[in-house]
Amino acid sequence: MATGETGFSDVVFDLISVQYHSLKAGHDYGQYVRDAENAGHAEIADFFREVMKEDAERARRSHEFLAQLEKAHQAGPAVR
Repeated sequence: MATGETGFSDVVFDLISVQYHSLKAGHDYGQYVRDAENAGHAEIADFFREVMKEDAERARRSHEFLAQLEKAHQAGPAVR
């Protein structure tokens, strides 16, 4: 498993990055929803809610994959 400059495997770093950016975007989209609602654009506000939900799902899945990798790491190498 390749290890990047961070000391973590590239896959772990990538999952953490996707999780972080999904959560950050979800936070930002909350403001976009409010902006659209304040401007009277309910359909656009619904679109932003949909995008926020998709990013929340990405963050959740990233978290699950990280947990799986951690569990496999703690188990150690397979014995044959």
